[in-house]
Parts: sequence; C-alpha cells; structure tokens
Amino acid sequence: MEQEIHIAGIVVYAQAAELDSVRSCIEEVPGADIHVIESGKLVVTLETESTKRALDIMDAIRALPGVLDVVLVYQHAEPVSALDQEVSP
Repeated sequence: MEQEIHIAGIVVYAQAAELDSVRSCIEEVPGADIHVIESGKLVVTLETESTKRALDIMDAIRALPGVLDVVLVYQHAEPVSALDQEVSP
C-alpha cells in the first residue's frame, strides 16, 4: 500500500493569558504550522501520515492548559506520489 499524506486544517481556541504558551507548544509539533493568531484563535495546518496521527495531535493540543477547544475545519488525504504530479493551470 502506498504511503499517504494527510492534511488537516484546525482552529485552536485558547485563553488569551495562555496564548503564547499554546503557540510555543504547537510550534514544537512536527508537521504543524500556525498561519494566523487572532483574538484567542490559532489557525493551524497539520501534515501527518494518517488520520489517526492528526486526531492524536488534535487531542494533545486540546489537553494543553488554556486550550478551550480544537475544531477540525478541513481534512484531505492523498498518496504521497500525487505531490510530485504537475498541476496544469
């Protein structure tokens, strides 16, 4: 079976007082990228090898002190080989 890549877009809701700590913890997660931080919300993408791994990371973020909720807003999976295919405009 060919290896897959899973991309998840999540929003992390955090208490303002804990925002810097939450940000620092997320930045340590391999495959996690923070794109926006605004009004107690962090927009994050996760690139993982499986849906289970993405859900495990979401659960770990949810368990951080100051995190109010983590919401999945987008999920996509495809074979890793598809990343090498050229996309026509």
